[in-house]
Amino acid sequence: MNFQLSSPRRSLPARGFGVIAALLVLVMLATLAAAILRLTWTQQTTLAQDIDSARAFQGAYAGAQWGMFQALRGSWTTCAGTSQTLDLRSTMGVRVTVNCTSDAYVEGDISDGVPRTLRLYTITATACNGAAATCPDNASVTRPTYVERVRVVKVASVEDTD
Repeated sequence: MNFQLSSPRRSLPARGFGVIAALLVLVMLATLAAAILRLTWTQQTTLAQDIDSARAFQGAYAGAQWGMFQALRGSWTTCAGTSQTLDLRSTMGVRVTVNCTSDAYVEGDISDGVPRTLRLYTITATACNGAAATCPDNASVTRPTYVERVRVVKVASVEDTD
């Protein structure tokens, strides 16, 4: 009998490991790129919403100032449920609906038997960037770019009794 001792098989060098490692690195880089893209998009959207919010706030502030002028010096002397919409889309990108109500109160006397009447105005300015003719725009509320700001001002004036 002729026995030959076989030599142990030599293991072949590992092949294909570099390809798997390269694919893993590419997948990780693609995931990182997608995350960076998503973060950048979110920052851009947040910045645009912040700018629109600031414009709406300034529009509401301007509407409240305009409403106070109309109530104290303009044509809204009694403000009996008066409402008007200002179109500021060309300068601020918003419409502002200004509502005014007022109540008269007797507060003391000017002189004996002559009452002092105090009128308290409540001016509500609602600014929005919706498509409707007035604010608030209930049809646009579900849009992600819709912005609405409300400013309420109370101001009092002493009515002349002369």
